[in-house]
Amino acid sequence: MPRKISISLPTVLPSDDLVKSTLVAATGALMRVRKSPDEALGSLFSEVQERQVYEDGKTFVDLIPRKRSNQIKKEYLLAKQDPDFDLHEFVNRHFYEFQHTAAAYHSDVNRTAREHITDLWSVLERKNRRDRGSLIALPHAYVVPGGRFSEQFYWDTYFIMLGLAADGRWDLIEGMIKNYAYMIRKFGFIPTANRTYFLSRSQPPFFSHMIKLLARHKGRTRTLLEYLPYMLAEYRFWMKGRKSVGSHIDTRAFARVVQMPNGVVLNRYFDNKTTPRPESLREDIETAEQAGVHDSERLYLDLRAGAESGWDFSSRWFTDPQDITSIHTTDIVPVDLNCLLYDLEMTIAETYQLMFQPLLARKFRTLAERRAKTVVQFMWSEKEQFFMDYDFRKSKATPSVTLAGVFPLYAKIATTKQAQAVADRLEKDFLKEGGLIATLVDNGQQWDAPNGWAPLHWVVIEGLRNYGHRALAEKIKKAWVGSGLEVFAKKAKMIEKYNVVSHTRLGAGGEYPLQDGFGWTNGVLAVLIDEDVSRVD
Repeated sequence: MPRKISISLPTVLPSDDLVKSTLVAATGALMRVRKSPDEALGSLFSEVQERQVYEDGKTFVDLIPRKRSNQIKKEYLLAKQDPDFDLHEFVNRHFYEFQHTAAAYHSDVNRTAREHITDLWSVLERKNRRDRGSLIALPHAYVVPGGRFSEQFYWDTYFIMLGLAADGRWDLIEGMIKNYAYMIRKFGFIPTANRTYFLSRSQPPFFSHMIKLLARHKGRTRTLLEYLPYMLAEYRFWMKGRKSVGSHIDTRAFARVVQMPNGVVLNRYFDNKTTPRPESLREDIETAEQAGVHDSERLYLDLRAGAESGWDFSSRWFTDPQDITSIHTTDIVPVDLNCLLYDLEMTIAETYQLMFQPLLARKFRTLAERRAKTVVQFMWSEKEQFFMDYDFRKSKATPSVTLAGVFPLYAKIATTKQAQAVADRLEKDFLKEGGLIATLVDNGQQWDAPNGWAPLHWVVIEGLRNYGHRALAEKIKKAWVGSGLEVFAKKAKMIEKYNVVSHTRLGAGGEYPLQDGFGWTNGVLAVLIDEDVSRVD
């Protein structure tokens, strides 16, 4: 017998206080968290990052202090007055790296790619039940993207879950969803990952997709009801400020909401801070210096918003496709984000219907339908025959044609005619020998050509199947799986992204060295490879 679930039911779109009280009633009190390293360490942090003590900025923000931050700061201020002060030695003496037992893993070249993926789940699994420096404790085990990581990343997790489901690891899937419920309870939203320096931004909201995936195993009614309070909290986070927009021309946007010309409120990526990202402080400062702008806070906000999008970085956010200093993410209403929030609204509506709450079900279904109609109205380009992001400052679509434009097929809100046009454009312009390029621009950014990414391939393949374009979906699948198998044969590794144009297949413009992983690549490849095996069987 499923356990009885008791939840407080809002009769209107939930307010902040109502969401908090609902979560507290269901799960316990909201809790505080320690400071981000940049806030805790002050000038020491800035000097370490700007002088590039470590090869990349993420290394230092992930280190664990051996003492309290205030004590380390005091010692630093005294020590730096010494003419012979050695910053590297000081940092090495006061911080250490958290080592995982799986760090010594070596790929077995005698295993198949599919067997390798199954083996890697235990290698990429982490258990962290106490805070360690910037790493925030989580109650359940989780899978990280790659061997160097210690945190559970938001949108990566859904695609990792696809592979875990293929291997029957429902225990890990449910634990990871419970970790997100815990973070919603703790912070009021799902951050980029469980790091203190990620607590000002989220990532593409795949939470409702995760819940529906788990529902395949545990039962739809039981699962949706259990996680309704958390879906409502997720929704409230993205919609915060919706009542503030539209009253004046200067309030068309607030936080993550934007009022469209037809009065419907859609969403954009945003961040709650306007400073350089702690994990990329030196790079962000260099970008600001290169831009030569007086309003560096706006630039930092747009860089942070671009990071929240998961597409960090891509020409889709630039005015000049070749120049990151022209980034203007917060001017853009992204098509992918709004398709994901459409799914969240529809899932909430379905949950209320299962609870015999027809008025609330109709309310959220209406919100979803309005969103879908607005996406189609303002983001479909007759000229490009493709879905585009929308620049609300210029009141027109952006000129960037990207795979984000396939999300309306994934969400099933495109017309049959639009789906056909999208399919034609994909085959003509995006499909290369090794899969799909993310955009039609090659500028050195990792979310542009010539790179192809696992999550985008999954969205495209599923979107095309939704509209009956199975032959093209199969063609894309074959190319993408081929890239994964080709690199595995050469390197005995799965990687973050693939160069789908060059025969080397190693993704260009990467931020991290080759490592054992890569979570979402493993997940998507596992499902696609298993499809072919099941056909043979």
